[in-house]
Amino acid sequence: MALVVVGALLCISCWVFLYFILCNLNGSRSCEWNCRLVTLVHGILAVCITGYIGYVDGPWPFTYPGTKNTPLQISAMLVSLGYFIFDMAWCVYFRTEGPVMLAHHTMSILGILLTLWLGESGIESCAVLFGSEITNPLLQARWFLKQTGRYRTLTGDVVDVLFVLLFVVMRVFVGGTMLYCELISPRPRFFIKCGGVAMYALSWVFMVDIVRFAIRKKKSWHKQKTDQQETVAANGHEGKKD
Repeated sequence: MALVVVGALLCISCWVFLYFILCNLNGSRSCEWNCRLVTLVHGILAVCITGYIGYVDGPWPFTYPGTKNTPLQISAMLVSLGYFIFDMAWCVYFRTEGPVMLAHHTMSILGILLTLWLGESGIESCAVLFGSEITNPLLQARWFLKQTGRYRTLTGDVVDVLFVLLFVVMRVFVGGTMLYCELISPRPRFFIKCGGVAMYALSWVFMVDIVRFAIRKKKSWHKQKTDQQETVAANGHEGKKD
């Protein structure tokens, strides 16, 4: 357990160091810009590691939940634990996030700590990290597009559509299947199952916001299309007058 504590402190230090390096390199950018770069790096790194664990290294999380943690699973969880602690502290200090996101970070930290302490169910934690972080690069891309004035373009629309589809598929359908396998399996501990239920419930809280966003996006596209049609019709009418 001492090695796990040392590993967690090392990972926290690495994320803090990366943040300050980016702040020095991007002095003209805001603190949030650099923090989101750290978030983007973590999202890509976490997806790559946990994807390899789930699809290559194993075991398959849907059929073997509750198994002993492997060294690679422990490493992946420590990397994400360090990031979540860093980002939680940053969000609290700068007061940039609401209670839902802070609850997500808190549950993620507690879930990883519990898994590391028990020494089992690492494969489920890695699967949850994969499902929750796979949409992260798209979310950050959306923010960066807004900051650079390129959000209201075809690229912005593609990012939004991919984000919504990936969120629904991974968080709701795949996540629901994962939770079902977790609950019916006799191996995982009761507290791990409770954590799975809590994380899935939080996904539905996010899902409400996603649905509202999709509705607003659809209305925006419809208004844009209507305005274009009216412009074309007006130009055509003026042309006939000439």
